[in-house]
Amino acid sequence: MKRIGSVTLALSLAILCASARAQEHFPSRLITVVVPLTAGTTADILARLFAEGLSRRFDQRVVVSNRPGAGGLIGAQAVGTGPANGYTILLANSAHTILGALNKNLPFFPIADFAGIYLIGEAPAVVNVAPSLGVRTLAELIALAKARPGAINYGSAGIGTATHIAGAYFALQTGTQLVHVPYTVSSTIIADLLGGRIHATFAPEAFTLPLLQDGRLLARAVGDEEPISEPIAIPTALSAHVDYRIATWYGFLAPAKMPATVLAALHDTFVDLGKDPELQATMLVHGVKPRGIGLGDFDLYIRKDIERLAPLLAIIARSN
Repeated sequence: MKRIGSVTLALSLAILCASARAQEHFPSRLITVVVPLTAGTTADILARLFAEGLSRRFDQRVVVSNRPGAGGLIGAQAVGTGPANGYTILLANSAHTILGALNKNLPFFPIADFAGIYLIGEAPAVVNVAPSLGVRTLAELIALAKARPGAINYGSAGIGTATHIAGAYFALQTGTQLVHVPYTVSSTIIADLLGGRIHATFAPEAFTLPLLQDGRLLARAVGDEEPISEPIAIPTALSAHVDYRIATWYGFLAPAKMPATVLAALHDTFVDLGKDPELQATMLVHGVKPRGIGLGDFDLYIRKDIERLAPLLAIIARSN
């Protein structure tokens, strides 16, 4: 019996030591960054920028896997229900945190089952309108919407997406009734805006910038504390006495049960990468303001964001 007990103890110690060595040597193989959106989107671009740097720092191959669909649900599920070992992580945006509010009986909990690794940055929403709408200022847009309830519509990338929430939040904050038109292909939003089939969209600057620069679309306000000055000038909604502050955030998430040492290794590397001036400049080109918030502070940021939007999400959930 003593011999069996000694063998069992030795095996247990060996397993523990092997586990510790595995964590110490993270990463020892390919890392996959799952993006729950299509290639070419801002989230995809950011994921590839950081994946390249991550690969250099870790001397391991890092690939980006696009798994779009269901407002980010498909990609989030792939990570949330997968192994919590650091080899599969998620590049999410604001839509991730509202999955639970808009979808019942999920196989995972969007908040509790994930841990924040690193908040890359935020892209404030811009109120974009078609020139044919005939509004020169944000005040005129709001006045028109109030005079014609339900007559003005806006396009989004789909129900529960960041652009949907940004438009619905604008309607809530301004006391207007806007009609939501969800799309499955983002490029169609632009085509329909230019064709006058929809009137507005609430999206980050990068999404419509070329059209804003040549005047085919008009930016009436940005939902941020500070105005945009370059490459075009866009005033804040606050300057028109409208409390509209909302942005799409982008950040890396991991399964909540990931070992602390692995989480820390990823976090520390992302922090170093995020300080690169060239990478920050590229982010700004795509309309993303660098933030660099990590670990527990990122988790707190997410909880506060969902608490702020809770009244709006309740309204959306009842209407779908």
